Amino acid sequence: MVTLPSFAYRAFIRAWHDDLVPLARRLSLPDAVAIGLGSMIGAGVFSVWGPAIGVAGNGILIALAIAAVVAFCNATASAQLAAAHPVAGGTYAYARAEIGPWWGFVAGWGFVVGKIASCAAMALTFAAYAAPDGWQVPVAALAVALLVAVNCVGVTRTALLTRILVACSLLGLAVVVAIGAGSVPISEPAPLPDTNAYGVLQGAGLLFFAFAGYARIATLGEEVVDPARTIPRAIVLSLGGAVVVYAAVGIVVMLTLGADAASASAPLAEVVSASEWSALGPVLRITAAAASLGALLALLTGIGRTTLAMAREGDLPRVLARVDERWHVPRRAEIAVGIIVIGIVLLGDLRETIGFSSFGVLLYYLIANAAAFRQMGAARRFPRALQVVGALGCLLLVNTLPLWASLVGTVVVLAGVLYRAVRLRLSTGRQGP
Repeated sequence: MVTLPSFAYRAFIRAWHDDLVPLARRLSLPDAVAIGLGSMIGAGVFSVWGPAIGVAGNGILIALAIAAVVAFCNATASAQLAAAHPVAGGTYAYARAEIGPWWGFVAGWGFVVGKIASCAAMALTFAAYAAPDGWQVPVAALAVALLVAVNCVGVTRTALLTRILVACSLLGLAVVVAIGAGSVPISEPAPLPDTNAYGVLQGAGLLFFAFAGYARIATLGEEVVDPARTIPRAIVLSLGGAVVVYAAVGIVVMLTLGADAASASAPLAEVVSASEWSALGPVLRITAAAASLGALLALLTGIGRTTLAMAREGDLPRVLARVDERWHVPRRAEIAVGIIVIGIVLLGDLRETIGFSSFGVLLYYLIANAAAFRQMGAARRFPRALQVVGALGCLLLVNTLPLWASLVGTVVVLAGVLYRAVRLRLSTGRQGP
C-alpha cells in the first residue's frame, strides 16, 4: 500500500491551516492520457520536420529514435516520482521532497517562465492558422482568455475539451499519413542530404521538445484518481502513442518531400499539396489549429498547477495558492498566468525568441532524473540506469542549443535564484528554506 509521503502530508496540512481548499481527484486514466497526448501532439508535429530534417538530413529517423529514448527515460523518472508524491507541481514538488527546496525552486522556476513563453508562441501559432491577416494577435489573446475560462470551471471540462481537440488532431494527421502513403508524388523527391553526428543530435534536440508534454500529467498529480497507478500508466501510454504518431508522420514527410522538407515552412501542407488531394488543405489547417489549442490548453493547466505548488511554499506570492471552493481549481494562479501570457502575446510574435524555453525544459528533466535516482526501496519502479541515461541525454541535448538560448536561459534561472534569496532574506519568522 502506498502511503502519503511527508511532502504531500505537509502540503495538505498547510492548505488546511491556511484555510485553503485542496484540489479534487477527478481525472481518470483516459483523461490523463488525453492531456498527455494533447501536450505532445501539438503544433510541433506540423512545423518541426522542416528544421529537424534540415539539420539531421538522412539521419532524421535516428534523431527521432534518440529523442524518443531520452523522452522515455525522462518519462520513467516523472512516473516514478509522481507515484510517490501525488501532489500538484510536478518536478518542483518532487525535487523539494527528494533533493531539497533550492533544487525544487530551480525546476519550478524554469518550467513556469519557459512555458509561459511557449504559451504565447502556441497561441500565436493557433492564430496563424485560424485568423485572417491582421487579426492574429487579437485572436491569439482571445484564445488564451477562453481557455483560461475553461480551466477555471473545473479540470473535468479541461479534460473533455482536450479529448475533443486531440481527436481532431489525430483525425487530421491520419488523413495526411493516408494521403502521403497512398499517393504517388508528382515528381521524384530529392534525396535527403548526408549529415554528421552533431546534426543528428541537433535534430534529436528539436524533436525531443515535441515529446516533452508528458510532464503535464505529473503536474496534475493532485487531481488524478489513484495516482500511484494511473500516472505511470498514463505517462507511458501517452508517450508511446506520440512516438507512433511522430514516426508515421516523419516517414511520410521524408518519402514525399525528401530534401525539400528542410525548406518547407509547413511540411504537412506540402504533403497534401503534392498529391491529387490538394483540396483537403483546409482540413489540415483546421487540424493544426486544433492541435495548437490542445497544446496551449495543456500548457496553461500545467503551469497553473506548478504555480499553485510554488505559492503554497511561498516561492511565489501566497495569494496564488487559493483553490476555488466550488470548482476545486487554482483559479487565481490560472488567471494570473493567463494575464501574463496575453500581455506577452500583445507584444508581438515570439516564436523566434523563446529558445530559452528549451533550456528550461532540459533543466527541468535533468533535475527530475536526479530526484528519481535518489529514490529507494518500494518507491523504485524503474532501473536507476534509465535515470542516468535520461540525465546524460538532457546534458547532451542542451549542448546542441544555440549559444544565445543557453545564455538567456542561464540569466533567467539566475534571476529566479536571486529573487528567492532576497525573499528568504527579507522574510521574518521563517525557520529555513
